[in-house]
Amino acid sequence: MSADKNNPRLAVLIDADNTFNVIPIIDALFEEISKFGDASVRRIYGDWTQNQLSRWKEILPKHAIQPIQQYANTKGKNATDSALIIDAMDLLYTAPLDGFCIVSSDSDFTRLAIRFRESGKIVYGFGEQKTPESLRAACNQFIYVEILSQNKIADATAPETNSQAPSKKAKPSSGTGSSSGSDSTTSPETKPAITQSDESTLLTPVVKRTSKQLASDTKLVSLIRSAVESLSDDDGFANTGEVKKHIIKNYSAFDSRNYGYAKFSDLIDTIGLFELDAKKQRIKDKRKKG
Repeated sequence: MSADKNNPRLAVLIDADNTFNVIPIIDALFEEISKFGDASVRRIYGDWTQNQLSRWKEILPKHAIQPIQQYANTKGKNATDSALIIDAMDLLYTAPLDGFCIVSSDSDFTRLAIRFRESGKIVYGFGEQKTPESLRAACNQFIYVEILSQNKIADATAPETNSQAPSKKAKPSSGTGSSSGSDSTTSPETKPAITQSDESTLLTPVVKRTSKQLASDTKLVSLIRSAVESLSDDDGFANTGEVKKHIIKNYSAFDSRNYGYAKFSDLIDTIGLFELDAKKQRIKDKRKKG
């Protein structure tokens, strides 16, 4: 365990086979991780004899990421997952770490995340919005990689503009952000044909939700109301920061940026169903009188 509680020691473990979309936002990834602690261990796992990992090789030195070689000895078997898990367990027992960052959208790492938490380690997950719920729930906090690139936050009108994207003909030509996220029903059919160079364009832009959209999101409103009710004092107010922490404890993938808002207080303000004090440090459910 690290002696510096204010700067926890973290191990960043990246599944190279499952995270090509992270390559364009690798700077943002490590900037995000730095909010949680010091990325003391940085490792990425894959078969580095394969051409599809060449783009990963180009950025490893900049971030001092150590590539771990794992040959794909048997076709169809994910040897990379096994190598990462074995290495992670070694680190759990031999390295003075406070937590782990698992960078993958693969649910195969669910049991690993649970094992880390059972040992008292904090676990941060980083993956796409398609990440199975099992892995998201196994982490203390799960951050969608789509939100790590701020220029991908679109206007609330984005869905309407996306609808003008031409059909399947535009896909083979240089795929733009709008074509990549315009029709989710075609994604499973085209995915096998996507090359490694194309795959990095597939992150779906984060759409900034309007007040009406947020207020009608029953799951979001319920999460916030439940947290406020649990933490509120006699006058019905609860500390805004504590409300956010409470929500994440119960729903690890919660992040105001998923809705297009950099600050939690701005999200709350826009919903319109909650009252914030002048400094936005306390929050109250408007249904509560007095």
